[in-house]
Amino acid sequence: MLLAQQIIACKRDGQRLDAAQIGAFVQGLADGGWSDAQAGAMAMAILLRGMDRHETTLLTEAMTRSGEVLAWRAADLPGPVLDKHSTGGVGDKVSLLLAPIVAACGGVVPMISGRGLGHTGGTLDKLEALPGYDVNPSRGRLCAILRSAGCAIVGASQTLAPADRRLYAIRDVTATVESLPLITASILSKKRAAGLQALVLDVKVGSGAFMLEKADALALADSLVGVARAAGLPSLALVTDMNEVLGRTAGHALEVREAIDLLTGRVQHTRLVELTLELSASLLHLGGLFDSLAGARAAATAALAGGAAAERFARMVAALGGPADVLNDAQLPRAPIVRPVAAPRAGWVNRIDVKALGLAVLALGGGRRRNGDAVDPRVGLADVAAGGARMNAGEPLAWVHAADEDGAAAARQVVLDAFVLRDEAPQSLPWLHATL
Repeated sequence: MLLAQQIIACKRDGQRLDAAQIGAFVQGLADGGWSDAQAGAMAMAILLRGMDRHETTLLTEAMTRSGEVLAWRAADLPGPVLDKHSTGGVGDKVSLLLAPIVAACGGVVPMISGRGLGHTGGTLDKLEALPGYDVNPSRGRLCAILRSAGCAIVGASQTLAPADRRLYAIRDVTATVESLPLITASILSKKRAAGLQALVLDVKVGSGAFMLEKADALALADSLVGVARAAGLPSLALVTDMNEVLGRTAGHALEVREAIDLLTGRVQHTRLVELTLELSASLLHLGGLFDSLAGARAAATAALAGGAAAERFARMVAALGGPADVLNDAQLPRAPIVRPVAAPRAGWVNRIDVKALGLAVLALGGGRRRNGDAVDPRVGLADVAAGGARMNAGEPLAWVHAADEDGAAAARQVVLDAFVLRDEAPQSLPWLHATL
C-alpha cells in the first residue's frame, strides 16, 4: 500500500512520481482517503517542485478517470464532438457565440462551462441571467438537445472529474492555484471526461487575464496542448490579448445582450468577432469538418452573418428552459441605476487596467468573493471604451449599471481611475500573439 506521506515526501524531495503514486493520490482525493492537509501538502509540493510532461499527463488521465467519462455514439449525434476552453478574461463572451457557430457548421458542442473566478466572469453565470435556463440537464435531455440544436452550454455534473473538484477547492485555500501542472490537469481532466474529439484553447494574457506576462501564457499554452495531445486529444491553443474588455460589456445580463446583438447582426465589434471566428475555424478544421482553415473560416463567417448561428443559439436556450423567443425577447433583468463615467479630458485611451474593471463589476455584486455568494446578473459595465479610442472631454468611458447609487458612485471612480488618457495615440496591440 502506498502511504500518502511517502508520496508527498517523494515530490517534496523533487523526485519524479510514477503512475501508481499519482493514481494513489487521485484515488485519495476522490474517495476521501487523503485528508485535506495531505492533499494541500501534495499540492504545495507540486507547486514548488513541478511536474514534467509525463507526470502531468498521468495526473490528467487519473483525474479524468476519477469519475464518469462521457462516451458519445456516432449514431446518436450529427457530427464530431468539439469544444473550446478559455483561461478567463473580463467581458469574455466568446463561448456564447462560438458554440452555436460551430453547431451551425456541423459540429456538436457539449460545452462544460464554469462560474466566475475572481475578476473574470463565468459562462454559466451569464446564461443564468436568462430566466429559466437550466445549466444542469439530465444526460438524456442533454443528448436530445445536442441532436436538435448541436450545442448545449451546461455545467459539470457531480460525477465528472470529482478528484479535480476537491483538489481545486483545496488549491484555492492553500495558495497553490498558480501551479502549471495542476492548472493543466484541472482544465484537461474535465474536457477529457466530456468525451471530446477535438479541443481549442484560448489562453489569455494581459491586465484582464490571470497570466500577465506573455512568457507565462506561452508556457501554459504549451503545457495544455502538449498534455492534451499526449493523452490522445487533438488540440491547439491561441494566446490572445486581454488588455481591454472583450467586446463592449462586462456583467452577466449585459454580456448576454451583447452576444445576442452580435448573433443577430444588430452590432459589430471587430476584435471580439475576429477572435470568435478564428477559434471557431480552428476547431472546425481540427475536428475534421473542413479540409482547410480558410474553408472553415468562410463557413463560420457565413453561419454568423446569415443567422444560422443565431437560430442554433435560440434553439439551445429554449430547449434548456430559457425564453422561447430569446433573440427578440430575452427577458434579461435590468439594473435600476445607470450612470455614465465621463472622460476627465480629451485624449486617446492609452492604457486600461482591465482587472480593475473586472473588480468593479465584482464590487457591484456581479461576481463572487467566495463560494456560495449570490450574483446580481443586472449589474456591470456597458459601452466600455476600447484601447486606442479617441475621447472628448465629458464623453462616457463606460456606463455603470448598478443596484444602488452608492455602488454606482464607487464603481464610477474605479472605472475613471482604470483609464489612462494621453495626447498621443497608442501603438495598437495585436489580439492574437501566438498559435501553438
